[in-house]
Amino acid sequence: MIPYHIKEDIKILILEDNTADADLLVRHLTKSGLSFVSKIVESRKSFEDSLENFLPDIILSDYSLPSFDGVSAFKIIKDKNLNIPFIIISGTIGEENAVMLIKEGVTDYVSKNNFSSLLQKISRALKEAEELIEKEDLLQKLKIQTAALLLANQELEFQNAEKEKRAIELLNANKELLAFNFISSHDLQEPLRKIQIFISIMMEKEMNNITEHGKNNLKRIHVAATRMRQLIEDLMDFSRVSTTDHHYEMSDLEDIIEDVKSELTDIIQQKKAVFKINGLIPVNIIAFQFRQLIYNLISNSLKFSIPEIPPQITIQSSILKNEDFRLLNLPHSPQICDYWNLNFQDNGIGFDAQYNENIFVIFQRLHHSEEYLGTGIGLAIVKKIVENHNGIIFADGNLNKGVSFNIYIPVTESFDKNSVALKHKQKELHCAL
Repeated sequence: MIPYHIKEDIKILILEDNTADADLLVRHLTKSGLSFVSKIVESRKSFEDSLENFLPDIILSDYSLPSFDGVSAFKIIKDKNLNIPFIIISGTIGEENAVMLIKEGVTDYVSKNNFSSLLQKISRALKEAEELIEKEDLLQKLKIQTAALLLANQELEFQNAEKEKRAIELLNANKELLAFNFISSHDLQEPLRKIQIFISIMMEKEMNNITEHGKNNLKRIHVAATRMRQLIEDLMDFSRVSTTDHHYEMSDLEDIIEDVKSELTDIIQQKKAVFKINGLIPVNIIAFQFRQLIYNLISNSLKFSIPEIPPQITIQSSILKNEDFRLLNLPHSPQICDYWNLNFQDNGIGFDAQYNENIFVIFQRLHHSEEYLGTGIGLAIVKKIVENHNGIIFADGNLNKGVSFNIYIPVTESFDKNSVALKHKQKELHCAL
């Protein structure tokens, strides 16, 4: 019976100088039912050629040949690093020599006088060769995986080193920024304060001794110094927005708006501004940053109002489901969750729609500084605050018909509709009392 693991049509290279012995071996293998293709060689050259052209699965070699023997043939196999099973067939090898050859790496041996065990030894040799190939393949794969892992580790080490380098650079940049803030708040503003103080003294006590041209120049210096101080303060606000710790908390926007309105009471009364606050929903935000955002938007609307027309400011918020948000098809916006939307509108001088993107650029001004005071930093701060909340902001300007700002902030897991409903219920009870 043929062992199950012997494949059909195996290639057997027979190294034998005796034709009768070779024919006897072939007949025995055929009689045993083995399906094979054989090639019989008897010289070194034909043996080496067969290794390259015939590509045998197993070699059956006579031990002693007139000009070329089995030991020499096996040495060629070893020198070429070929994993081909090699079985010695001989009637004169002797048990001691056979054991020595097996120790040197020969697969097995069989006596010419007893072929009964040959098929089993061929089967075992082929199986061991197959297992060896599988082990070598596995080892090669492991080597490749190990090399890939080493390469990945090297890349990770490089990335970690780069991150550490960037962290150090960022730390140094923050230190420089803090130093800049210190200089801005002390060294730069102190000379400005002195300039303003001396200008005020001159305008109060020396105006009668100064020509009209001198008075005009003095006023211009006072305005320039005031604008310079405002610019420094705005730059400090912008830098603080960029470097502050991000501490989020559920906040009621109505409280923030009322706080800002209280701070801007004088100009609100002066311009007779009207506020419409609709359906504000609490949101998870960095509270003090959002106060700055609301302050900048409201003060912007008051500043850029149409003369003799009371400013009308409408503020409202809502929750947009992800599917509704995606329908907006907003550019450069993630679309993976629900969004809290804040809509801010006014009826001021507005601007042409072509500047919808430009107004968020730092120092970008659309109006002459003599008409409308400002540094061009306020809306840049607003955008930075929105980005700190992983949100996006869009402006929709209409010349002489006001502007509308839409802010979209991802709703986090901490947003709880029940807590929102409870807050509104508490306000209703408070109003009833």
